[in-house]
Amino acid sequence: MPRNTSNDRDQPAGDRLRDYRAKRDFARTPEPVGEAPLPTTVPALAYVIQKHAATRLHYDFRLELDGTMRSWAVPKGPSLDPADKRIAVQVEDHPLSYNSFEGEIPKGQYGAGRVIVWDRGQWRPDADPHQGLAEGKLLFTLFGSKLAGQWELVRIAKPGERQPSWILFKKRDAFARPRGEYDVLSALPDSIVAVPLPIRAAAGVGTDRTAPLPTEPAAARGAVAAPMPATMSPQLATAASVLPRGGRWLYEIKLDGYRILARIESGRARLFTRGGHDWTTKLPQLADELSRLHCRSAWVDGEAVVLGADGLPSFNALQNAFDHRRSGEIVYFAFDLPYLDGHDLRGCPLEDRRALLTTLLRAGGERVRESAVFEADAASLLQSAQRLHLEGLMAKRADAPYVSRRSDTWLKLKTHLRQEFVIAGFTDRGGDTAAAEVGSLVLGVYDAQQRLLPAGSVGTGWNAATAAELKAALAAREIGQTPFAAETLATAARGGSRWSRRNAGQERWVTPELVAEVSFAEWTPEGHVRQARFEGLRLDKPARQVGREVASRAALAAPAAQTRVTHPGRVIDAATGLTKLDLVRYYESVASWLLPHLKGRPCSLVRAPDGVTGELFFQKHLDRLQITGVKELPRELWPRHAPLLEVTSAEAIAAAAQLNVVEFHTWNASVRHIDEPDRVVFDLDPGDGVPWPRVIEGALLVRTLLQELSLDAWVKTSGGKGLHVVVPLAPKLDTAAVKVFARAVVQHLAKVIPDRFVARAGAANRVGRIFVDYLRNSHGATTVAAFSARARPGLGVSMPVSWDTLPSLRGAAQWSIADAREHLSFVTADPWAGYWRSRQTLARAVKKLPPQA
Repeated sequence: MPRNTSNDRDQPAGDRLRDYRAKRDFARTPEPVGEAPLPTTVPALAYVIQKHAATRLHYDFRLELDGTMRSWAVPKGPSLDPADKRIAVQVEDHPLSYNSFEGEIPKGQYGAGRVIVWDRGQWRPDADPHQGLAEGKLLFTLFGSKLAGQWELVRIAKPGERQPSWILFKKRDAFARPRGEYDVLSALPDSIVAVPLPIRAAAGVGTDRTAPLPTEPAAARGAVAAPMPATMSPQLATAASVLPRGGRWLYEIKLDGYRILARIESGRARLFTRGGHDWTTKLPQLADELSRLHCRSAWVDGEAVVLGADGLPSFNALQNAFDHRRSGEIVYFAFDLPYLDGHDLRGCPLEDRRALLTTLLRAGGERVRESAVFEADAASLLQSAQRLHLEGLMAKRADAPYVSRRSDTWLKLKTHLRQEFVIAGFTDRGGDTAAAEVGSLVLGVYDAQQRLLPAGSVGTGWNAATAAELKAALAAREIGQTPFAAETLATAARGGSRWSRRNAGQERWVTPELVAEVSFAEWTPEGHVRQARFEGLRLDKPARQVGREVASRAALAAPAAQTRVTHPGRVIDAATGLTKLDLVRYYESVASWLLPHLKGRPCSLVRAPDGVTGELFFQKHLDRLQITGVKELPRELWPRHAPLLEVTSAEAIAAAAQLNVVEFHTWNASVRHIDEPDRVVFDLDPGDGVPWPRVIEGALLVRTLLQELSLDAWVKTSGGKGLHVVVPLAPKLDTAAVKVFARAVVQHLAKVIPDRFVARAGAANRVGRIFVDYLRNSHGATTVAAFSARARPGLGVSMPVSWDTLPSLRGAAQWSIADAREHLSFVTADPWAGYWRSRQTLARAVKKLPPQA
């Protein structure tokens, strides 16, 4: 529908924004001023919903009309269930530029609080929108990522009221869902900017798939006439451990080569690596063939590879082609077209860019080809890739734009683990310094602080000639000391690595500037690679950009369905009225956050079949209970006991909640190192008469002591009365030794600050003081997991927080299952991100800790 189509457009957009501007001090708030409507040529109307954590959480529902966004505040948020009638209070019009606003509105300003874009897309009035607004009945269709289909707004207040009340509800169509079956607010709580999803219209209503694909750049959806950029940074993919679900995804073979961007102008092509280095002279045949493409100007994105005898990409063959100056063997597989003939295509859907690329490459030769694209079952494609011994697949969202950064709309699905590593040193073959060949390579990766961390070694994957070339290249870069930080190297040497013990003292260190591509079986808990194989040197990636690749959980679209809940209305907490359905939906929404704290370690379950005030069952074993995805561990892990449990998947978490599990508790040790804990837990349990600020102060004092012992610690609320201070460890010491250390820390606190801390259990001992429970570190003891609910009135949640935000908390049960996931949707940085990378030991701490009587 064209913009500006009614008699209401007689009022200038600037006048309609008078109230908006009058309520805001733009010198203090980051919100857009919105002096005038934004010019546009798009013949569609924008729609956006912003999630707003103001004094009370609500959803701001906005529809574009006549150059501004007509706006309603919806306290409970939209529902896909036609039976749910949501109050929608009409507020002042907002500028079109507000549609992309995310950020913090400061205290003292109108609407203070954090704002995220929860959904966006387009809308279509199903009747005259101005007449509908005037008469109080607006019927329309949404084409969003989370909401779609037909909706209605009906005014229930008299016209002319300052903030008229309306009702927003879903009409019955293919997109309607009973809330007991699917709650869109709990299923998809996050920012659509942070966690992109495809437009729901692709599933049926108003789909663009019926539109013809473009053959000229001007016909592509979202193409913008613009001069050709002088430089271009490539879009990068995010590693994913699970196949994407929902929306349309296109799949390509993950090519085993060098990423190359080709800039073509006036019949001349120049080739650039992902780091911006000009490789035109290294690849003259490719440059010549790309120069002959039928275009005036273009940026083409692709991969330079060499095909082996089996017709599949071979990274080793590519390395040899460069080493022996046989670049004529190199083939360029193009897979994207960000710019063509005076039009910037980065804002166009991928399928439009691919259509134009296909047309462009019809004039290509033998060395310039289009990367094949498949729209098929991802699991079957990945199995085929495994059978062919390919590196994996690339999954790309069909409707996504091209962005010059790492993106969740491009995913790497690998058949095995493989990534780049910095070469930090080497050993000589057989320990003979006169040997002409290298024996092994010492590997490293950079962390977020740009510290080089040990990552193990690789000693296979090369022939005699390559081993000699590596030795020569590394010997020329030899330095007199390790490039690793001293403490990280010491940790690696003590870490139980067979390589580090065998070769300690034999390493020859080098300037960390060469990058190796390495495939391997798995990561060890110490952060080393196992069963590694050298694939070749990477000449196209700077060493400083090499870090450990971690599969993203945010990259994947949420499942289209939620768990069917029996007895959904059963109240499990009379104090709040929260139901079994609320509990299950909460656990579904936090599963990707909770699962890393559960997977790979024994878990105990607290069930509350009669609610949190009824009888509770603490289960370390399944007995006769059957829970999908909860598996029994081998009996030898805990002899003379029934099998322990492990919660292995998001489905298992939801299935457990469906069977009345409220709490998840885990051991301090993983299944792989059952007798060697990988964390120490200090449980701060305040006695009667201890105010909450004193608990916060106590946690900060514990942290200060741990810092003096050279240990980093993380903190979380218990969901009950206290706080948990958690120290991650590399699994080296046995449980008894770790418990002795924890007891010594607590006893030292009680001795130095006896008016604040007590080391003895018992309610009488801790009146007015904090009992720091070190018994959580005993063999078989458990601690409630981060993000777990608590089986007590209020259904509080154990929430990880940062040390910086700890002083602002109001209590240990600040968040419950009713609002914990909403809180997480506004968290911009994981406060425990560094926890997973930490590999510290207790060696130095034990020496520093004063001896106890």
